[in-house]
Amino acid sequence: MEALVVIIISTVFVNNIVFSQFLGICPFLGVSNKISTSMGMGAAVIFVITIATLVTYLVFQYILVPFNLVFLQTICYILIIAALVQMLEIMLKKVSPSLYQALGIFLPLITTNCAVLGVSIMVIQQNYNLGGALLYAFFTAVGFALALVLFAGCREHLEMMDPPKNMKGMPIALITAGILALAFMGFAGLNLFKY
Repeated sequence: MEALVVIIISTVFVNNIVFSQFLGICPFLGVSNKISTSMGMGAAVIFVITIATLVTYLVFQYILVPFNLVFLQTICYILIIAALVQMLEIMLKKVSPSLYQALGIFLPLITTNCAVLGVSIMVIQQNYNLGGALLYAFFTAVGFALALVLFAGCREHLEMMDPPKNMKGMPIALITAGILALAFMGFAGLNLFKY
């Protein structure tokens, strides 16, 4: 149980994929103008990262390793993620048009999100079993979604403020992202099981 709590806290807060590992910065800055769009993107990323990690983990363990093709890992992962997002888009369009309309904008963006590829590779590097890999992937994606929603809230608030002329737009957004990253660094000092 302690290991489960450590994985959850460390992936969401301490080693946040955006603020600590600097993966997924492009969608983080591009889709974080409104809380509603960032929540949609966060939900889509949670789903895609979890499913992509499952598929890439199985491909790595049962195809690449037995056939001594580990050197093709990155290329295979990129193809799997792109194909997975395309299949997901097609299935959603047929099965649930309303959900497709809600997530349709975000699905193509997820294909180019380096956080999806990064999590799939980190799972293998850290030697997780399948359960641990899925747990790590899910909560890493939750950390991404949390960062996205927090940043969107800050940006919505900044729109109501009157910063200096030279700071409007992306400069103040980058400063805000840096302050959020510093705030998340404070979680690194947590010692969960000291007492």
